[in-house]
Amino acid sequence: MAKTVGIGIQNFDKIIENQYFYIDKTSFIKEWWESGDDVTLITRPRRFGKTLNMSMVEEFFSIDYAKRGDLFQGLSIWKEEKFRKMQGTYPVISLSFARIKETNYDDTRERILQIIRNLYIKFSFLKDSAVLEKADKAYFDRILGDKVSNPDLTAAIYQLSGYLYRYYGKKVIILLDEYDTPMQEAYVDGFLDELVGFTRSMFNSTFKTNPWLERAIMTGITRVSKESIFSDLNNLKVVTTTSEEYAESFGFTEKEVFDALDEYGLSEKKQEVKLWYDGFIFGKHKDIYNPWSILNYLDTGKLATYWANTSSNSLANKLLQEGNRRIKEKFEILLRGESIQSPIDEQIAYNQLNGSERSIWSLFLASGYLKVLFYESYLDIPTGTQPQYELALTNFEVRLMFQNMISNWFSDAQTDYNDFVQALLIGDLKAMNAYMNRVALNTFSYFDTGKRPSGEEPERFYHGFVLGLIVDLQNRYVITSNRESGFGRYDVMLEPRNSQKDDAILLEFKIYDPDSEKTMKDTVQEALAQIERKQYAAQLINRGISKDHIRSYGFAFQGKHVLIG
Repeated sequence: MAKTVGIGIQNFDKIIENQYFYIDKTSFIKEWWESGDDVTLITRPRRFGKTLNMSMVEEFFSIDYAKRGDLFQGLSIWKEEKFRKMQGTYPVISLSFARIKETNYDDTRERILQIIRNLYIKFSFLKDSAVLEKADKAYFDRILGDKVSNPDLTAAIYQLSGYLYRYYGKKVIILLDEYDTPMQEAYVDGFLDELVGFTRSMFNSTFKTNPWLERAIMTGITRVSKESIFSDLNNLKVVTTTSEEYAESFGFTEKEVFDALDEYGLSEKKQEVKLWYDGFIFGKHKDIYNPWSILNYLDTGKLATYWANTSSNSLANKLLQEGNRRIKEKFEILLRGESIQSPIDEQIAYNQLNGSERSIWSLFLASGYLKVLFYESYLDIPTGTQPQYELALTNFEVRLMFQNMISNWFSDAQTDYNDFVQALLIGDLKAMNAYMNRVALNTFSYFDTGKRPSGEEPERFYHGFVLGLIVDLQNRYVITSNRESGFGRYDVMLEPRNSQKDDAILLEFKIYDPDSEKTMKDTVQEALAQIERKQYAAQLINRGISKDHIRSYGFAFQGKHVLIG
């Protein structure tokens, strides 16, 4: 009989004691310990088992779990006597920043203080021991008091490490889970600079100048730029999604997933599950599956966007909405299931995210939204240039997540927008104009934040409309944009999947230019003339669609005013 799937359980002992479904990842302990690294930073997407693995490491090493070898019996780490002797022999400081999602600096600092205070309460027996001097006890009281200064707070883990070393006679292991969650929230809410200084000071005392530190692990989604919070940590080993280390320790391999599907009587669903949840690549290890979605699927037997629904995705939403035209164009390519090329910088500098393509795609890669299909090594490219990575959306679940996100952008004008789509399909030009102008008033700011709507490619500026069409009409039409046909590149083509039922549609976008056109009607006529002059319909005609079933529309824009002809 298949084991019960425990959803959302992040305590290793609870899973083992209740005999819930578990895929053995204890080999991570051996690999990490034998690496010999002082401080290890491991970045993986959310819900990829980081917290569970940190719980596993804590319960393996911590003195609090001495003589709890029963938790590890039958698992891979228990096969070697060397590691069996190490179980439960180290003082461990374990903390998590996963729930620090405040909207201002003061509240964020207060939440960090609460976490530190809880550690001091846990280890309050130290205060009553002979190892603490009078000054140490005074410091202890200050941490637990009403007001705590920044110097005291940022040194709190450092001080606690010293107290534990004196008490147990052994250096400590420090585990910090989801270290970057406060940084992401601070970027979204605009208080990043304040938090960076505080965090840098705390990390320096905890991980760099700490003589009582044996080993440490930090986990997070991103590798925050060294120049911001890791400037003094030259003892930091960084393991990202492109690293070879620990590649199979987070997430499920295809063999693990397929074995689980067999166990739960879902063998015939392997290819569907692969389409939805496969696609993550760590180092050179392909076919890594999203564990959160797999667990939920094993529990329910239903395909759904489980992983996408575990977070507000507020940062991704902000970056796409505020991104420039080129970012939106590349994102449209990704939504079509195609790939893009970009250099990648795995050190995320949040203060460089605004408008930086490389930083945004780097963040999306670290977050699990993108996967690397191919990349050039430094040996393959000219000196002084950056390697190009070929990137694609990770899997079908991620694609659905972004399509839903884009639909929500139009939520304020959803009724009007749906009416526009219907008007487009039946060729009601008057209704198209009325509805599009209302949609423009509500959505224009999402898709062009510059002072000149025309930008480098005027006909591309109303990019949000194209993205909206992709979401709403892709089941009825094959939608492409900025492709070659005839003697030029059309803006948008809607090729019907059923040419007996629907007309093909060509859309050409133009910005009204008062220097060359008297009215917006002239702009519309120029757009239509361009469709004819450059024979954009050639591709459709070659595919057997008659001219009588090809409709062309010219869109003229002036600010938030639209004229369609």
